[in-house]
Amino acid sequence: MQTRPMTTARNAARPFLKWAGGKRQLLPQLRRFYPERFGAYHEPFLGSGAVFFDLAAAGRLRGRRVRLTDVNADLIGCWLQVRDAPEAVMERLRALESGYNAAPAEHYYRVRDEEFNPARSCIPRRADAYTPDLAAMLIYLNRTGYNGLFRLNSRGMFNVPRGRYVNPRICDADNLGRVAATLSDLAVEIDYQPYRQVLHSAGRGDFIYFDPPYAPLSATARFTSYTAGGFTSADQRQLQQVVVELAERGCHVLLSNSTAPEVTELYDENREALRVGIRAHKVAARRAINSAAARRGAIMEYAITNMPERAA
Repeated sequence: MQTRPMTTARNAARPFLKWAGGKRQLLPQLRRFYPERFGAYHEPFLGSGAVFFDLAAAGRLRGRRVRLTDVNADLIGCWLQVRDAPEAVMERLRALESGYNAAPAEHYYRVRDEEFNPARSCIPRRADAYTPDLAAMLIYLNRTGYNGLFRLNSRGMFNVPRGRYVNPRICDADNLGRVAATLSDLAVEIDYQPYRQVLHSAGRGDFIYFDPPYAPLSATARFTSYTAGGFTSADQRQLQQVVVELAERGCHVLLSNSTAPEVTELYDENREALRVGIRAHKVAARRAINSAAARRGAIMEYAITNMPERAA
């Protein structure tokens, strides 16, 4: 019998990127819905990979197939370089950290506008075309940019402004080394793929965690810059169909989302979802991505799953 998920140890790998909607603060809530036993593990909206790292830290992924995927080519390219060329990434990161410490604002915008964006525009929009230099710059911009956002303008240029950080930790070499070792030791598959492809790789007994861009709670709250086309209401409906199909197949499914009315209708008030055992559980979370500090804080979100809730 597998051990239950445990609190991440100090020496375990942890997320190396900040990511809008990252789930580190929600892990105690999500652990209540991890399956006791499962086959392969799939995470189709990778982001910072908080649930992956949590499961890895608890030893629950050893000996299993692990597939991490996303449709953000920069994100997947960065993960691949951290796995395959960690020393080269860290060497460039150390240089970027020194430059930032000498002149934070000037250095940030020079790297963003004169190095990162031009370098991105010169390679094919494929994750496997990424380089250690680009990966280091993405980590640098992520650690020093506003709220860890990844945002592209209409021309496909990264345009996140500098964040207001005091002495940000840019090159965490110890953690990057642990991340690279974890990814290699577990033989983790990292691919640039749409989430729907999980239907071709997941089988009965597998565990799939979905963390899509959240449905907006209001008309002005939609965040669409994660990918060029955003994530629309039609995308939310299509995702629900994938979740239902996986549950019907006998997979263990866990999905995070907002408590927007459209999500309630798709999962908590939907006959097909209820038929395959899917339930929407409200859990307390904290939102950090908001331009107004007063609007950050505790909020209810959904943990949607076909697995029984266990005691924390």
